[in-house]
Amino acid sequence: MSFRLAIIGRPNVGKSTLFNRLVGRRLALVDDLPGVTRDRREGAARLGDLAFTAVDTAGLEEAGPASLSGRMLAQTRLAIEQADAILFLIDARAGLTPGDHAFADLVRRSGKPAILIANKSEGASGAAGALEAYALGLGEPVAISAEHGEGLADLYDALREALPDRTLPISESGEAVPDERAESSRPIRVAVVGRPNSGKSTLINRLLGEERLLTGPEPGITRDAIASDLSWRGRQFRIYDTAGLRRRSKIDEKLEKLSAADALRAIRFADVVILLLEAGRAFEEQDLRIADLIEREGRAVVLAVNKWDLAERRAGAVAKLREEAAHRLPQIKGAPILPVSALLGEGIEPLMQAVLESYGVWNRRIATNLLNRWLEAAQASHPPPAVSGRRIKFNYITQPKARPPTFVLFCSRADAVPDAYRRYLANGLREAFDLPGTPIRLTLREKRRR
Repeated sequence: MSFRLAIIGRPNVGKSTLFNRLVGRRLALVDDLPGVTRDRREGAARLGDLAFTAVDTAGLEEAGPASLSGRMLAQTRLAIEQADAILFLIDARAGLTPGDHAFADLVRRSGKPAILIANKSEGASGAAGALEAYALGLGEPVAISAEHGEGLADLYDALREALPDRTLPISESGEAVPDERAESSRPIRVAVVGRPNSGKSTLINRLLGEERLLTGPEPGITRDAIASDLSWRGRQFRIYDTAGLRRRSKIDEKLEKLSAADALRAIRFADVVILLLEAGRAFEEQDLRIADLIEREGRAVVLAVNKWDLAERRAGAVAKLREEAAHRLPQIKGAPILPVSALLGEGIEPLMQAVLESYGVWNRRIATNLLNRWLEAAQASHPPPAVSGRRIKFNYITQPKARPPTFVLFCSRADAVPDAYRRYLANGLREAFDLPGTPIRLTLREKRRR
């Protein structure tokens, strides 16, 4: 079921870049110079399995109705009136401006469902600016980078929530299929990734119980990210097979570059990623690179060691794998690691159970009072260091979002907190609140003085 989205915001916040990203082509001109876009531009857009019309608009500026800027503003107002929902962009790097507050009022008065988007959120400065967006009173901001394609999975979820009736799944007859719209009814998106010839397609065929995907001894058979639906113990999953990921320096064919880009896109839209390792060759450099990519994208991860039937079965072999995973992948400490044989179907049930549990951890929210009790105990056990003779004071901690669990700690002199102490806090959160295997985002911010 189609719908219209109006993309609005101040000049130079990245509206046209997001528009181009959604329509999949460079239809709108993009430049660092503000005010490039003047007219409304429409395009057929897609995000995951959603198809809709995106409308790029001119940057919002207060101006008289007779001026060029005033006429541009009138066009933007018309786009808002005709839209089913609004994407209101701010520049996370620049932070909030009086113009953002003024146009947030315009969005509220429209009465349309609105999604607040903090664009350019990559990096530390962007993450801090994204948190400022709460002050606009438009709900939880969706942190993205339109230029780099980051955060689009969160935008997808926000669209489903803002327009539940317009984003219903479509049946084979072409009619919308009603559902409960509860989180439990949405398929869990699972991407299976790994090096070439690690057995990804064979594993998915085993899960589906049919030869859905081509397999063979030749590496590189899979090129596109193929989605297949799976029902397991009453829960729905959408499993994505992906092309094998090699080191970038070894990719020289254009087709392989496109296949790798498709695999990366599947990771960005996944809820849980199964990283498939090979028994006897686990934790090679490329495996570690892929795991690091998954962590940067903020996806829950499950490690599966395939071809276990070919490995030498020694006592304590699985425990040794877990120790090596903890040593080599500290950024996803506690991620489940399971031996499987896709060819023989061994270890499939525990693997799917681990996916379900990792998804639950990835969605976990923790009450603010529990977090602040933990913070007091963490400081008492290991006080923050004094920097230049001055002690750093922590005020309070809260969790603004999940998927992955994201925490904001307000303190004095945030820039002076050593990296080692940040890791101590992040590891403490992981252990105290049972958050194994999921990326943890911890942002330190200085509490503003009145």
